[in-house]
Amino acid sequence: MISQGDQDSGRKERDSFGEIEVPAGALWGAQTERARFSTMIFGGRMPQGFILAVAQIKAAAARANARLGLLPADISIAIQDAVKEILLCRHDDQFPVDIFQTGSGTSTNMNVNEVIAHIAGKALGRPVHPNDHVNMCQSSNDVIPSAIHLSALWGSESLHMALENLRGVLLNKEDEWAGILKTGRTHLMDAMPMTLGQEVSGWRAQIDNAIARLKASEPRLLALAQGGTAIGTGINAHEKFAETFIEELRDSTKLDLRLAPNYFAAMGSQDAAVEYSGQLRALAVALMKISNDLRWMNSGPLAGLGEIRLPALQPGSSIMPGKVNPVVPEAVAMVAAQVMGYDAAIAIAGQSGNFQLNVMLPLIASNLLNSIKLLSHSAASLANQALLKTTSNVERLEDALSRNPILVTALNPVIGYERAAAIAKRAYAEGRPVFDVALEMSGLKEDELRRLLDPAALTKGGLHGGGSSG
Repeated sequence: MISQGDQDSGRKERDSFGEIEVPAGALWGAQTERARFSTMIFGGRMPQGFILAVAQIKAAAARANARLGLLPADISIAIQDAVKEILLCRHDDQFPVDIFQTGSGTSTNMNVNEVIAHIAGKALGRPVHPNDHVNMCQSSNDVIPSAIHLSALWGSESLHMALENLRGVLLNKEDEWAGILKTGRTHLMDAMPMTLGQEVSGWRAQIDNAIARLKASEPRLLALAQGGTAIGTGINAHEKFAETFIEELRDSTKLDLRLAPNYFAAMGSQDAAVEYSGQLRALAVALMKISNDLRWMNSGPLAGLGEIRLPALQPGSSIMPGKVNPVVPEAVAMVAAQVMGYDAAIAIAGQSGNFQLNVMLPLIASNLLNSIKLLSHSAASLANQALLKTTSNVERLEDALSRNPILVTALNPVIGYERAAAIAKRAYAEGRPVFDVALEMSGLKEDELRRLLDPAALTKGGLHGGGSSG
């Protein structure tokens, strides 16, 4: 970070507004310094992944401009070397611009330009200009949208790894609990039997669908606005810059990147980011559903459902000794709520495409990357700290199932709905197993009742008796 001593002993930098004093230890220049104090809202700095994406774009542009004969080779190499230092996170404290800045992200683009120019100029022993050299054939208006896509694609790699791990843990639990019978629930009330494995299969399928939805949206992120420059016409860019640039960026990132088919759409809107955020919201909804199911099933241990036992990770109360809380599902549920909030802000920001430029780009970038990061960590935590060591309470599950009056549903095709309902009501009122009451009231023989009310058979669905007599 910039020390107080460095701030006190500043140096003079110049931009189109004139001179301004910059902290002596800062690698940034005049425009970054002005941005630092123009919007002192303190929303936090732009995410590191986003800064690295902008830097990667600058290196690819430098290589492209050198290939086209626009940029001297030594300056191009110096810019690329400066970017390497940034990608190694050696200068993370040199990007102080607030998230809540000018809506195009110009402040961040210039911050990166100035830091690269400073490092490159020092290495060369002569000035490298942040606009004329580092920003050649570019505009904030195409760099920032491109960096949003690129940084989201990078972040999605860790998210997919976390989701595949979570899916694997769920799949193992699905197999482990395939033979454990339990009472299903609708409206939080007892319903027909199922297996604990079947319940987990529903969660696993939600994660499968989330992975598929995210992957289906990623092709739109591969299309970059780079080459549109100021408003989408490509003004001040070499006619072959865009194609040369995308070749260089594809080579350095190993991603199947392409140029946006229409720059006016790519710069005037943020539809791809809005779409991807929507898929992240769907994942957040799934994780909240799974987390809430786990909390309910773990509730107790005596007065709740007590069907499963989540691992005890920490004391749960400052006043009640021995209390243990479902901390991971609670934390994941809070993350899910936060991601839904981020998505709402991204949706609003996506509507702020005024003619040829969206003017809430920094907010979209920050919220999108924060959502990806939070969901990655949450999926990993839910898998490794909660589900992996969760155990089933078979005795509790069997006891509840044996007293479940809703088992009479299986008798509907044989004795009719009304007679089955009467059996269920009496079994519930008297606190007796439904089998015993059905033996007295149904007129069916014991062996047929055992067949019809076999919970394991009921988990397979279908009809287990003859036609309805009611």
